[in-house]
Amino acid sequence: MAGDPLVAAPGEGVLSGSRVAVKDVFAVAGHAIGAGNPAWLREAPVESAHASAVRALLRAGADVAGIARTDELAYGLSGVNAHYGMPPNPAAPGRVPGGSSSGPAGAVALGLADIGLGTDTAGSVRVPTSYCGLYSLRPTHGLVPSAGQIPLAPSFDTVSWMTRTPRLLGRVSDVLLPRRTGRPVERLLLATDLFDLVDPALRGPLRDAAHAWAKTLAVPLLPGSDTCAAHLEEWAEALGVLQAVEMWRLHGDWLRAHREAVSPLVADAVAAGEGMPAEYLAWARDTVGRARSALAELIPPGTALVQPAAPTAAPPPGPAVTGMALRTATVRMVCAASVAGLPVLTLPGVRGPAGPVGLSLVAAAGSDRALTALLADRTAGSAPATGS
Repeated sequence: MAGDPLVAAPGEGVLSGSRVAVKDVFAVAGHAIGAGNPAWLREAPVESAHASAVRALLRAGADVAGIARTDELAYGLSGVNAHYGMPPNPAAPGRVPGGSSSGPAGAVALGLADIGLGTDTAGSVRVPTSYCGLYSLRPTHGLVPSAGQIPLAPSFDTVSWMTRTPRLLGRVSDVLLPRRTGRPVERLLLATDLFDLVDPALRGPLRDAAHAWAKTLAVPLLPGSDTCAAHLEEWAEALGVLQAVEMWRLHGDWLRAHREAVSPLVADAVAAGEGMPAEYLAWARDTVGRARSALAELIPPGTALVQPAAPTAAPPPGPAVTGMALRTATVRMVCAASVAGLPVLTLPGVRGPAGPVGLSLVAAAGSDRALTALLADRTAGSAPATGS
């Protein structure tokens, strides 16, 4: 991240004194967007205008502290970039920060920025929030304009943000979210079957953290037993199919011309969308439609589903990060909100020897302000103590 500040706010506002780390997929006037790839950056034009979300934060008084790293082409959940390396994770030294919004998360966790502006397609803000012990909001899909942003898979890409405190998260949300509000969150539903998918050593502590948060938020926590775990493998596969097709449509031509400049992992992920069989694509679309119906029934207005934000704490860089097992488990954990375009409030959960693991509250579409109001009104800047 470079700046200090890179762009100063034009005047005073509710975010005055706050610094923003902008993920390197958002336009910042006077600078090129690099998307985590040096070849892309070399060919990118200097932007003449700010992305919509960047402009809104500046108008609210925040300074842009700098442009922060992303996983290559915003594809990835680890924070490891084959070209630029790995931003630090001060909450778990020596371990990955999570991605693809890795730079903003690391900058906020380090105190170099107060607000991390990122994107979440399939966990790209929720996972670094969990690994770095932060707060974040992934809004209802399409609620916050994405103008001026390099897309990955527009059917799922969602402008999102991270902070160190609940109060600041609320203020940022007030700036970026539309004024309309959803029904207040009146009950929390514990997704017991999703807690069963995490590292066994984390299950009890995370459930305890969920109860502690329910007490802090003064909202009853209902046992959920079986919620949607039985469907997650199918939903995650459908999400992957649709994401690959959209990635190829957007970036396939560029990849053909720059294959050697792209890491094999990302190149293969983009290329997977070429020539997708029509029947497989139709199955994926039908599966996503069924998932949205099931989740609308499971999470009606006024309810938020409480689930782990990630299946493990942050791993160290190495085989666990580059292998498919962790990625598969992580996408499975976060895919429900992605396929249905639902808002997700992610909170610190537990902080064990391997680092933090967060909790996510998934609510009905349009419940964004209800989620952030619940947090800001009842925490007063504090949060339940976390432990192992």
